[in-house]
Amino acid sequence: MSTNDKPQGGPATYFPSIEKKYGQPIAHWLSLAEGLKGMKHMEMVAWFKTEHGLGHGHANAIVAYQLARK
Repeated sequence: MSTNDKPQGGPATYFPSIEKKYGQPIAHWLSLAEGLKGMKHMEMVAWFKTEHGLGHGHANAIVAYQLARK
């Protein structure tokens, strides 16, 4: 996420803190979420928490944003 992209609300408001805390650009996390097609929302959240150590809110924000983009 560039400094010019300011989230207006919703899950994207978590993106700056996700990038800061986990050291990866949001595009990385969304790419991982894209690879989880066929999983339900909470299954995806659990995967991010288990496999990558994300907190629930951060994992949920990534998943919610990805699913809303479809």
